[in-house]
Amino acid sequence: MNDRDHGGNLPTNATLEIIAFHLGEQQFCIKTTSIREIRGWAAATPLPHAPRHVLGVMNLRGSVIPVIELAAKLGVPSSIDTSRSAIVVVEVGQGVLGLVVDRVSDILSIGTDRIQPVPDFGAAFDPAFSYGIIPLDHGMVCFLDLDHMFVNLDDAANAA
Repeated sequence: MNDRDHGGNLPTNATLEIIAFHLGEQQFCIKTTSIREIRGWAAATPLPHAPRHVLGVMNLRGSVIPVIELAAKLGVPSSIDTSRSAIVVVEVGQGVLGLVVDRVSDILSIGTDRIQPVPDFGAAFDPAFSYGIIPLDHGMVCFLDLDHMFVNLDDAANAA
């Protein structure tokens, strides 16, 4: 495996704690060490001219943080069902933001050796948002790399 296949910053032959969630019918996961808290649905305050994936901002104990519709950021179908949706508050780099997910499903421990590289789909496809794919008994989970996805977090916070 090359560094990109393993995300470059995941330890080899180690066990990771991940949290899995759904966006539409697809399942994704992130490292639990990125998560600050999981909140129930709360509407964000929209801001004019924000990018489509930025729903707005929310007040998190006195701090204003951007709220991102993760499905829109990833280009996958989703339905924000306020009765089941959650906001996963994550730390990325030096910033904090809320990620809207359809529903949180599992907390899992997986070995990094189970993470398989994202297949190469050619030059038009950029796999940088993902560490790889984790095959499970009940399907596959795309393991998201938040550090790459929000490499310009300061820009996203300024846009919000």
